[in-house]
Amino acid sequence: MGLALGYFAYNRGLPLTIRSAFYPLFGDRIWGWPGHVIDTFAIFAGLFGLATSLGLGVKQLTSGLHYLFGVPANNTTMVLLIVVITSIALTSVLAGINVGIKRLSQFNIILALLLLLTVIVLGPTLYIFRSMFTALGSYLAKIVPLSNWVGREDVDFLHGWTTFYLAWWFAWAPFVGTFIARISKGRTVREFAIFVLIPPLVLCLLWFGTFGGTALHQHIVGGYTGVTENVAAWKLEIALFKMFDQLPLTKLLSSVALLLTIVFFVTSSDSGSLIVDTIAAGGKVDAPVAQRVFWCTIEGLVAIALLLGGGLNSLQAASLATGFPFALVLLGMAICVWTGLRREVRAAH
Repeated sequence: MGLALGYFAYNRGLPLTIRSAFYPLFGDRIWGWPGHVIDTFAIFAGLFGLATSLGLGVKQLTSGLHYLFGVPANNTTMVLLIVVITSIALTSVLAGINVGIKRLSQFNIILALLLLLTVIVLGPTLYIFRSMFTALGSYLAKIVPLSNWVGREDVDFLHGWTTFYLAWWFAWAPFVGTFIARISKGRTVREFAIFVLIPPLVLCLLWFGTFGGTALHQHIVGGYTGVTENVAAWKLEIALFKMFDQLPLTKLLSSVALLLTIVFFVTSSDSGSLIVDTIAAGGKVDAPVAQRVFWCTIEGLVAIALLLGGGLNSLQAASLATGFPFALVLLGMAICVWTGLRREVRAAH
């Protein structure tokens, strides 16, 4: 999505909005009802994808605050946290992408790297790096058989991971793709592909390998069941803090993790609201301030409604309901960007 939007916006001079990527397919009709339908799909997918993330993040925050400080783990706490996160995100959105969003994102990355390095140093360092490659090999070997329903009675991985996770990312595609395209002006297609695909993959491997490897070491080598018992009981929100219990500087690490979770979802909320606003404004990056306020507020309200309406099940259903239909839009975009690039190559020759 990022490549399609960047190419048609910067190389073809079209607005930075989802419909622009379909110009090879629809031509000038993208300014009519086909374009309206595509952008509307993108707005709903992005909105519910962000709301799902905010809702899940707040559940983890609430559990962490309850575990560490005895704060009541109830709907009131979750609603208050959503209001706080949305308010901070709103302030960041009003400050603009080069002030509020940029500074928060920089703080976010620095804090995340400090936490990552601290866990690597305090945790089982050699085991962490060994487990990264072992886990990657195991994942590649087992992802296909675990992700289908043929000849298997146990479909928890298929439903709880593959289906939900992919639908969630489909729902995030309008926000992530548009945001990356917006900050990638001046890059070549090769540069874009390399830096969008490889560094995030390496960082994800390092991040999950560090925290997951530490928890596995605690269970397999040390016999600690604090993490595995909560995972088995589907109390996933508390597993991170149970893992920190076995490391030095427990309170500090847990507090930093709570702060990092808040900042992660603030940066997601503010940049996501800005992108949804851009799509709704037809690609304008300088839409009225009141419009930015509207989308940021709506995102928080949707997250509250989903949490109070059904908790985790409603959050997952929202991602599934908006993510999979938008997958069809993504397939269409893939065809369109391929067509556009081939035409450019032919014209160059």
